[in-house]
Amino acid sequence: MQAKITAIGSYVPEQEIGNEFFESIIETTDEWIQSRTGIKTRRFAGEEEYTSHLCLHAVKDLEDRYGISVADVDFIIVATVTPDQAMPSVASQLQDKLGLKAAGAIDISAACAGFAYGVILAQGLICAGTHKKILVFGAETLSKVTNYEDRTTCILFGDGAGVVLVEAAEKGNILAAVTGSQGDGGKDLYMSNSRRQINGQDVITDNKIHQNGRAVFKWAVNTVSEKMVELTKKAGLNLEELTWFIPHSANMRIIEALCNQTGFPIEKTLESITLYGNTSSASIPLALHRGIKEGKVHSGDRILLIGFGGGLVFAGLVIEWP
Repeated sequence: MQAKITAIGSYVPEQEIGNEFFESIIETTDEWIQSRTGIKTRRFAGEEEYTSHLCLHAVKDLEDRYGISVADVDFIIVATVTPDQAMPSVASQLQDKLGLKAAGAIDISAACAGFAYGVILAQGLICAGTHKKILVFGAETLSKVTNYEDRTTCILFGDGAGVVLVEAAEKGNILAAVTGSQGDGGKDLYMSNSRRQINGQDVITDNKIHQNGRAVFKWAVNTVSEKMVELTKKAGLNLEELTWFIPHSANMRIIEALCNQTGFPIEKTLESITLYGNTSSASIPLALHRGIKEGKVHSGDRILLIGFGGGLVFAGLVIEWP
């Protein structure tokens, strides 16, 4: 038995935040933000709106768009670094709210690579024969863990959720996968409210996102460009045979650098950064679903997805859209 992605849904909060919002709280301009990041707007969750709420909206979107029910789902994976609470997991809360009495549930923490990791884990569970129908979410409320006094990071982040349904099938559509980590770079992108050191170096324990942007940029471009080639080869393809490339939408400048380094056409790249900002684990499913809704992605398209971020960690997939 193989694993097949069969459906997708997404959701972003109603509150739209333009770049002018930041002009009133830090020294910046709309022009500066767009030129450095590509971001025009992002969405912020309401004061009493949390990651589990975004996930529920996303799965309802999936059900409505495909005319299906998820009542027979037997496992839930939620990739997030912004759970409602450390425990219970967001996945367990979704299991309850969705009434899935027979479903297992776990949250995973792999930052911006979380969604890709979630799909890879779902594939493993299905191929092992232990589960048949799995919901994989990438969802974040990063606005709640952003330091609005840090002008280099506060402009970046937004909130959103995406979900795919992964099912057992005779023929799957996950063609290849790759994972990896560079843990010695953990200090370059972190969020801590407990331990005061990472790899022997002091860090700030305020439960806010902290980033060494220059170090992360260099690592991301060098690592991801190399893994793009490796991943397509594992799928028995070359870059020219891919229909679409969907990297984590960290920053438009990173996406452009990846395309320049690999020679992959920017026109065949899908992103969610311009409208939704950096949504961490949600950015890839948001970009994929946006491409589908805009009529760009079609059945049979070969798509390379790759996430990269805090850990430092990365994970990628080549899929064929159903």
